[in-house]
Amino acid sequence: MSLRPFTLRTSGSRTTPFVAGTSTYRPSRSFASVVASPPVSSSARNHKVVIVGGGSAGITISNQLLRSGRFVYEDIALIDPAEWHHYQPGWTLVGGGLKNKTDLRKKLSAMVDPKVRFYNNKVQAFTPEQNTVSLATGDKVGYEQLVVCPGINVDFNSIRGLQEAIADPEAPVSSIYGYDTCDKAARNIADFRKGQALFTHPTGPVKCAGAPQKIMWLALDGWKRAGLYKPDNPTTSPIQISFATGMPVMFGVPKYNRRLNELREQRGVEGLFQHDLVAIEGNTAVLARVDGGEQVKRHFDLLHVVPKMGPHAFVKNSVLANVAGFVDVDEGTLQHKKFQNVWACGDASSLPTSKTAAAITAQAPVVVSNLLSSVRGKPLHEIYNGYTSCPLLTEYGKVMLAEFVYEGKPHETFGKLVDQGTPRRAFYHLKKDFFPWVYFNSMVKGTWAGPKGWKW
Repeated sequence: MSLRPFTLRTSGSRTTPFVAGTSTYRPSRSFASVVASPPVSSSARNHKVVIVGGGSAGITISNQLLRSGRFVYEDIALIDPAEWHHYQPGWTLVGGGLKNKTDLRKKLSAMVDPKVRFYNNKVQAFTPEQNTVSLATGDKVGYEQLVVCPGINVDFNSIRGLQEAIADPEAPVSSIYGYDTCDKAARNIADFRKGQALFTHPTGPVKCAGAPQKIMWLALDGWKRAGLYKPDNPTTSPIQISFATGMPVMFGVPKYNRRLNELREQRGVEGLFQHDLVAIEGNTAVLARVDGGEQVKRHFDLLHVVPKMGPHAFVKNSVLANVAGFVDVDEGTLQHKKFQNVWACGDASSLPTSKTAAAITAQAPVVVSNLLSSVRGKPLHEIYNGYTSCPLLTEYGKVMLAEFVYEGKPHETFGKLVDQGTPRRAFYHLKKDFFPWVYFNSMVKGTWAGPKGWKW
């Protein structure tokens, strides 16, 4: 890539050069107040803001930045190799037979605003000392501000035998954690009539930590309605249900954990705590004991698996990552701890909170506001409090709406009106109907801020 300078457009008469491939960064200049300008050359590789990741966080942030009115054509670039953008929280609904998976995705290229330069490529490496991102094509993209939000990798190869079992249409093994596999979960559950059903939750980070048991609760309720499961006397039921989790509890927030464990006991579900699925051998699940005990082997007739997850290699192996492999940002401002023009949110960040789309509704405005303050040389006033939400489907027609902030403290939108730890029908319609609608019609367009409602 040529290291020629390019001129940044400003609302005044002064201009400031920026050279891709150097560490020159001058935050004192002002952003343009114009919202459109004639297209620049398609070979341009320098941008005011580069966003890595076209998922919930990346698309939302790109549109919130545009709505600030401070960026013109191709000031912002977005990098993502994907063809499709998915509403991943909806895959639980697909597994429960409540949604069609094709209704929960859109072409990523169609979701990127025309004023944003879209690089439909993989990221190879970050060079923050030079303010560049290297693509798998060999090209380099220069930036003044970098937002890293590529999500995390759902690794179906992390459990021995899982990939083969998932791909076999006859195998009673499925997962709601992939577009190609979530509808198999619905078929397996609907066809199941007798035997041992095992649902798993791995150790380590998980997208939406409640989803591994949401699909279990839906399956249980469906089997109960069909007369195949008797919560009051499960040993005499045609179906028995076990939940094997790498965690010592049902859920990481004490309030909701107590309620969910009560449900588990009331419904006769066997709890295998600190049991981590590591292999599938035919119809046998191999579970490692997190507490150091000997491996456990359990027969299953139906198995729902949640693969292990972790940071993408290009993030984990970069200087932006902490020791765990996540982008190392301040948990309040979401600014990188070493590189002041780097930001992160969503699943790829080091933020000590659950990895959910709901968390992004609170994180994205913080990134946008603080990024704009930073380039003006102003203090960073917006602070993320760790807010996230997990609408826990506990049966068909009822949801426990878990909302919390850092340290597992409940932070409930409707807490003054009702106890959100009690599953309710109104919350079910939020999960099933409202959230998918508001996601595509408002959130990713930059106008929805979760519990704070509509903005911009």
